[in-house]
Amino acid sequence: MIGREKPANRLSDIGRFLLRVLLDFKRNQGILLAGAVAYYTLLSIVPMLILTLIVLSHFMDEGQLFHTVSTNLEMVVPVYAAVLTEQVRAFLRHRELVGVIGFLVMLFFSSVAFTVLENAMSVIFFHRVRIKRRHFLISAVIPYVYIFLLSLGVLLVSLIAGALERVESRQLLLFGWALGLGGASGLALYVLGMIGEVFMLTSLYLVMPVGRITFRHALIGGTAATFLWEITRRVLVWYYSTLSLVNLIYGSFAATVVALLSIEVAVVILLLCAQVIAELDRDKYRSLKETSGFET
Repeated sequence: MIGREKPANRLSDIGRFLLRVLLDFKRNQGILLAGAVAYYTLLSIVPMLILTLIVLSHFMDEGQLFHTVSTNLEMVVPVYAAVLTEQVRAFLRHRELVGVIGFLVMLFFSSVAFTVLENAMSVIFFHRVRIKRRHFLISAVIPYVYIFLLSLGVLLVSLIAGALERVESRQLLLFGWALGLGGASGLALYVLGMIGEVFMLTSLYLVMPVGRITFRHALIGGTAATFLWEITRRVLVWYYSTLSLVNLIYGSFAATVVALLSIEVAVVILLLCAQVIAELDRDKYRSLKETSGFET
């Protein structure tokens, strides 16, 4: 019918768009960028967790905080989240040894990953960088704003999970049926973790690129990256627990190697979805230029 696009043409357009995304991702050396971001993320994750837990332990029980952090780490570093959590726990036993200089050093290293990620985003969104550059003070503040928001999110999730744990032993009466609430806190942590991941990735796609990205495009990227990573995470857990020889090959270094590889895979997904948003953004600019040129 006239005025309606045929499904075959629609699929062809989607295929060409995805091919363009992959070619531009390769041209931007996305794998190399992901490796750099993963390396600095591995350097940043432990200091950031330590600082977060030191501050939040003044407001609530450490045990609940560690449970929340461990559950959410499973979504980022599968299989070896418990190892990282235990390392943070061991450090916090000697927190009194951290002076002002040590605190500032950890604060610096905890922000490095965000800085490198911003630089990687500037490569992918190069068409925006050519038009407008961000003030260096804004770039300097962004990492610490994210650390604060992440700390606030951990505190909020911990409070919700703690409240649910207190009512797990109770039963909910609904139309005469007694419903048990066992396992509610674990399910709540998982659901809140997924929702938080979507909003965090969406905010990264909104904030990290120079200029204004439409919320719709950022939300599409954040949702796609979350679900792609959830599928990939489960595959990685299965692979590391059944087929992987990483423990045999790397021995005591296995935890670091697996953590680095897992983070790199996650960053590849993050940057690939950013490339999708960049292509949509370029198409939008191109259509606006054509429209304005036609009108003039």
